Amino acid sequence: MTRFDAADTAERRKLFAEAVLAHRNRGSQFCTIEVDPADAPGVNADDEEPAPVPWIQFAEKTFNLDCTDAELDRLKGLLDDFPECRIERIERPEEAEGANVRITARSDANRLGQFADRALQVTFGLDDDYRAWVTQV
Repeated sequence: MTRFDAADTAERRKLFAEAVLAHRNRGSQFCTIEVDPADAPGVNADDEEPAPVPWIQFAEKTFNLDCTDAELDRLKGLLDDFPECRIERIERPEEAEGANVRITARSDANRLGQFADRALQVTFGLDDDYRAWVTQV
């Protein structure tokens, strides 16, 4: 991979697909995509405890992300557009607000890149021009 961020739909999807391929080719533990804090809803540098920055990880054939109940509802609605993706597990730790969601996804890197982009955008209510970073491969 030669670049690590993108801010328009086509470039983000290409970047995410390249991250999935790099993860697979390197046999790494996982790859992580994070939304730029400047584009994340609810994140304000002046807050004592700013909202967490949205992220999604991919490992082998599974996406992983944390979300609130409202965000989980939006994510579930998105899955209708991605039949190759299904929720494998939802965990609700007592010490955390919301849930950790694991989604099994069996497809090629381009389709997985599309899913990662749409999952971030729809689940977390991001604008079309949000910037994302591949922070770990």
